[in-house]
Amino acid sequence: MESVKQKDKKVFEALKEVYGYKNPAEAPRLEKIVVATGTGKKLKNDKKINEFISDRLAKMTGQKPSVRKAKQSNAGFKLREGEEIGLAVTLRGHEMYSFIDKFIHIATPRTKDFRGYKRTAIDDMGNLTLGIKEHSIFPETGNEEIRDVFSFAITFVTTATSKKEAEDYFDFIGIPFKKKAEATK
Repeated sequence: MESVKQKDKKVFEALKEVYGYKNPAEAPRLEKIVVATGTGKKLKNDKKINEFISDRLAKMTGQKPSVRKAKQSNAGFKLREGEEIGLAVTLRGHEMYSFIDKFIHIATPRTKDFRGYKRTAIDDMGNLTLGIKEHSIFPETGNEEIRDVFSFAITFVTTATSKKEAEDYFDFIGIPFKKKAEATK
């Protein structure tokens, strides 16, 4: 099985005729992966939830998450400036490539009723953001704490300059999208 890092090197060859690349640096590549989750409501009920979620994110990504705090107060959400509201991990380099390989080949097949991700998850800047409903699709997390399942978002940030270019790049590295006929249903 070919890794994403190896495929990343072949992107230039595969896409140079379609987009007219003259230099390998023009081809799109992954810049970083951001894994983030919010803990707002859960944190008010159970003070140790941040520690639990932090531990699980660290096991999934191989890197300790950073705490995200509210930038401003919001009375509608009963939120004060500086309160802890979430956790995030930014992956680059080797950790990024090992995470995406694990995500594509191990975690995604463990997802219940999985039929592919929607292509509309790619934004106009060429980034892909996926919402994952259960952290338990990653084998490192352990399934003994089924009651504490949390959701999170994964954002794949690329150097692609358009949505179409990013879509072709993600297809090439192996992100499982819905088939064109299924996406229209």
